[in-house]
Amino acid sequence: MTARIHEFLRHRREEGPCVVVDLEVVRDNYTAFARSMPDTRVFYAVKANPDPAILSLLASLGSCFDTASVAEVEMALAAGAEPDRISFGNTIKKERDIARAFERGVRLFAVDCTAEVEKIARAAPGAQVFCRILCDGAGAEWPLSRKFGCAPEMATDVLDHAHRLGLEAYGVSFHVGSQQRNVEAWDQALASASAIFRDCQERGFTLSMVNLGGGFPARYLKPIPGVESYGEAILRGLVKHFGNQLPETIIEPGRGLVGDAGIIEAEVVLISKKSDDDDVRWVYLDIGKFGGLAETMEEAIRYPIRTPRDGSAMAPCVLAGPTCDSADVLYEKTPYLLPISLEIGDRVLIEGTGAYTTTYATVAFNGFPPLRSYVI
Repeated sequence: MTARIHEFLRHRREEGPCVVVDLEVVRDNYTAFARSMPDTRVFYAVKANPDPAILSLLASLGSCFDTASVAEVEMALAAGAEPDRISFGNTIKKERDIARAFERGVRLFAVDCTAEVEKIARAAPGAQVFCRILCDGAGAEWPLSRKFGCAPEMATDVLDHAHRLGLEAYGVSFHVGSQQRNVEAWDQALASASAIFRDCQERGFTLSMVNLGGGFPARYLKPIPGVESYGEAILRGLVKHFGNQLPETIIEPGRGLVGDAGIIEAEVVLISKKSDDDDVRWVYLDIGKFGGLAETMEEAIRYPIRTPRDGSAMAPCVLAGPTCDSADVLYEKTPYLLPISLEIGDRVLIEGTGAYTTTYATVAFNGFPPLRSYVI
């Protein structure tokens, strides 16, 4: 926890859970990416945390923006980003939303099939498109499904179709899985991308860009490599597969930029056992999956939790949220170690929660308000 967040929480009087994000950490994280990958443009994944103060800071630092909807396009524009710094990176778009983004000046769109290409050709003539390909995401703590992307063997046909319809077939994108701690995870996807570049060249048109996606991790319970290690590994992969003809590159960090900039303050609501001989306590917080901790689904992300009683004897417990829904359990398959002396009313700090918390919080499930957010 930064000194700035500590001081803010010391003076906070409002009830209920909240997340506090320190902009200085966001600034430091952006600088680390820019220094470690100096020839790569940073497109911040707006969905990670779209707070206007975060977007304005990143826009002032020169960041570009990866958006998933017209609303996010408008957020980036309002923060001061020019349209040529915005990508419409969702492969699933209504044609009228493509047109709206195009009207606002956006010229870079993601695709993964010919049907999406045809929508863009009609609604955004002459725009740049990049084709997302599937990759396995091995090593990621939050692996991705097959929802986005096509088989690498299909990408050349998709891009060829775009070229024939008058669009600029710009490049290839992929995502190696969220919270990816393996710095070599990009290598196989780069091999696929280089093969697509060659195939397109043989068909008479040239690609220019590789979108390396996101996946860059935040600090949770397990150690992670530094950003410079990712930059070095990705550069090795680019040289290995593209030789002296390196493409333009962009990255789409979200979690890696804002995750460890935020902390949630929550309260212990109840501590109980399910039977007299139960060795595992149930600890209920005033925040759970529906309050912003959706990434604990399948216990994929295990957040560091600090309590005022750290340093005393610990014991495993099941950690759950406050809502009247049996799915609102954070950690049960692998119980979480918390102090035995923990009491109802204690405040706890959940670290690494600057990303994918406010945006995942429900509007009013069970009448609980959305997660309150402060950006300082």
